[in-house]
Amino acid sequence: MSYVLGLTGSIGMGKTTTAGFFRQAGIPVWDADDAVHRLYAKGGAAVPALGSLRAEAIRDGEVDRSALKNWIADDPDALGKIENVVHPLVAADRMEFLNHHAEADLVVLDIPLLFETGGDARVNGVLVVSASPDIQKQRVLERETMTEEMFENILQRQIPDAEKRARADFVIETEGLEQTAKDVEALIERLIGETHA
Repeated sequence: MSYVLGLTGSIGMGKTTTAGFFRQAGIPVWDADDAVHRLYAKGGAAVPALGSLRAEAIRDGEVDRSALKNWIADDPDALGKIENVVHPLVAADRMEFLNHHAEADLVVLDIPLLFETGGDARVNGVLVVSASPDIQKQRVLERETMTEEMFENILQRQIPDAEKRARADFVIETEGLEQTAKDVEALIERLIGETHA
């Protein structure tokens, strides 16, 4: 039975980099955002389901995210309808991953809104990645598509970092790559050791 580690953290906290260190160490990582991309792409399971709700949401055989955003902006019920389609598909994708890696000592579920969606109830432990507010803001605003207003809006929708840290089983600071890599390595050793204990 695998130890299932939930990996989360607010925007700009280094979650993608940290997930990469787990992958480099040979640990299977499931990425919630990647799962949604696959579901929205050509041939993805969400395409016919969302298309039947709103034909304009599909362009060239895949889900058009900007059309979804417009729909959500126009219709207060749209987000709920989309989530009712997408969440079960994402859950099925996650189960398939866990079944596929059932023999692994440790697997990581990379879920940005882990606490917000109650996903922490489905994992053995939660790792929160964190950095100072200054570093977080700097990282986020370096993204070409990001504005300060968008950043503030995203923060409003996420549980504050201090609360995430308080609810976490493990916290890794991501202010220096070398130290983050070492901390990931130490956590892997500890969790695999506990699995075999």
